[in-house]
Amino acid sequence: SPVSGVTAQSLRLNTTASNIANAETASSSTGETYRARKPVFSAIQQSLMNPGQGGLPMAADEGPGAGVRVDGIVESDAELQMRYEPHHPAANEDGYVYYPNVNVVEEMADMMSSSRRFQMNVDVMNTAKSKMPSMLTLGQKSQGGEDHQNAVNGKTGTVVPSTYHEQRPQK
Repeated sequence: SPVSGVTAQSLRLNTTASNIANAETASSSTGETYRARKPVFSAIQQSLMNPGQGGLPMAADEGPGAGVRVDGIVESDAELQMRYEPHHPAANEDGYVYYPNVNVVEEMADMMSSSRRFQMNVDVMNTAKSKMPSMLTLGQKSQGGEDHQNAVNGKTGTVVPSTYHEQRPQK
């Protein structure tokens, strides 16, 4: 669903921002060094999202995976960057400083991808929101024999959209 997609991409953006912010954080040991983090996602089955519908998808094109769940955040096991910088305040006794295993170029690509996916999910929600009032008024009739969007043509009995009301000559 778009809501779970927005939540997932928001987490992905925050994780990426954290990785970029810590990319040049130096440490004197491997145990203290920041490691790149990545969120892990999985598909949520439609039957779990809407248990009252007997596992049937809400729409034919949604298929079995209709949402996203965050399973956790994992730390990268890629090798840390070890640099010889004997004058650095965080250098160990051998003069080495450890830097995170963050690839800033990869993180920027992830950020752009997450941002686009986030925006697409927001667009889907906005489209659904804008269509909701017209879907709710379908079939509703007011007391004057007209529904909120259409009028019944008195001559033929057909439904005519309100923007096409017949022009009557003025007397």
